[in-house]
Amino acid sequence: MIVNYEGVEPTRGTPGSAGGDLISKHYRTIYPGGTAKISTGTKVAIPRGYVGLVFARSSLFEKRGLKLVNSVGVIDSDFRGEIILHVENDSGRRSNIEAGDRLAQIVVVPCYMDAFVEADLEDTGRGGFGSTGQ
Repeated sequence: MIVNYEGVEPTRGTPGSAGGDLISKHYRTIYPGGTAKISTGTKVAIPRGYVGLVFARSSLFEKRGLKLVNSVGVIDSDFRGEIILHVENDSGRRSNIEAGDRLAQIVVVPCYMDAFVEADLEDTGRGGFGSTGQ
């Protein structure tokens, strides 16, 4: 599968990395409790039948107290705009984002594209949300 990009190429940290890193295009400061939209300079063309899922890099929160506001971003196959990361500072200190910082990663996976079909759902014996008590 080929994902075309424009601007900054998402790069894999290692040959075994599932996702390509998305980097900050500009310097930004995010104050405690604040949010910022971070430009990545990356546009992608994802093939139909696939979706790009944008996840925070694992070190983003651990080292800096930053997280993606929407947890996981969804990049549809027909989206052609720039990937913008909406980042929240959940730490008690300000955080400076430098141009070139690796903040998130995009993972491209197959996505079921057929229409949704209304149907009677079989009973599986499981209850609703949180029903296992765990």
